[in-house]
Amino acid sequence: MKSAMPPIRIVRSLIFTFLVGTVSVLTMPVDAIAEENWAQRMFTETKHDFRVVGRGATAEHYFDFRNLYEEDVHVAAVRSSCGCTTPSVSKDTLATHETASIVATLNTSTFIGQKAATITVVFDQPYYAEVQLQVSGFIRTDVTFEPAEIDFGQSKPGEIKDRTIKISHRGNPGWRIQDVRSHCSDLAVKLSPPRVQPGLVEYEMQVRMKETMSEGDIRERLTLISNDTQFPTIEMAVAGHVRPTLSVSPAAVSLGTSEIGGSVGKRLLVRADEPFSITDVRCIDKRFTFEIPEGKKKLHFVQLKFAAGDEPDRIAQKIEIVTDLPGEKTAECVATGTVR
Repeated sequence: MKSAMPPIRIVRSLIFTFLVGTVSVLTMPVDAIAEENWAQRMFTETKHDFRVVGRGATAEHYFDFRNLYEEDVHVAAVRSSCGCTTPSVSKDTLATHETASIVATLNTSTFIGQKAATITVVFDQPYYAEVQLQVSGFIRTDVTFEPAEIDFGQSKPGEIKDRTIKISHRGNPGWRIQDVRSHCSDLAVKLSPPRVQPGLVEYEMQVRMKETMSEGDIRERLTLISNDTQFPTIEMAVAGHVRPTLSVSPAAVSLGTSEIGGSVGKRLLVRADEPFSITDVRCIDKRFTFEIPEGKKKLHFVQLKFAAGDEPDRIAQKIEIVTDLPGEKTAECVATGTVR
């Protein structure tokens, strides 16, 4: 059975572009490949505006990207055009379907006013390319947060957590926060009455993470709406991580290159916070078989075997682990490889 979602392959003379239900092969010279900017296709976005943030506040943005190609992708370097922004990469080598992030950090403790930077991401595998990411923001000196961000840390699914942050405004004693907004319905905010002193207005704000917060990384922000006509909004970062109820490792299984008629075996590690049983392992490609462990445990090993068959192919298949956890909770991984 042919793969329904094969990765794109880049070689020095060809780009393979896969469409739903069809395969289109385009022959291009090396220069034309470079003009296609294969690297930029991996990014979900290339611009971000931090808008208005307070002095010393945490201001980070994650430019997520995914390896769409059969070959490994390697980030050789990241650099910024301005010291106001520090870039980093969460993972520099990605196999097929793996994801990573370029993290842009606005240096709010050492810079003030309107700032902008271009972050250049340099790839040297499978083919040289550069991607430019644009960031901008305004750092104001009269508003500070203590602590610098709302960080819920590590949490279990369904856990409720509260954090308190002090907001200080120096200058106009008539400054007031009129509203706090968020696109995340899993956060609740309670603002204290203002404490006014000569040249200083202070608020305490309690932020609650509800039990409905989704599993995974929390990358949210709150927008404070004030009566300041020049800068009516201020952004505040919300961070944390909700551990998944069930996880499988590795999330991207590389089968490598198999010869026709050959086979390859791998082992999947499946874990949860409470004992569970694996009831089924699903994959639409019948060349995959699995040995399902018995009993209830917090950690299971699933043996995977792939039989290559008698035709060349590129493999990219989803594997779904089904358990007896409430709601028949499942976990997924992707297996990729080549038969030649």
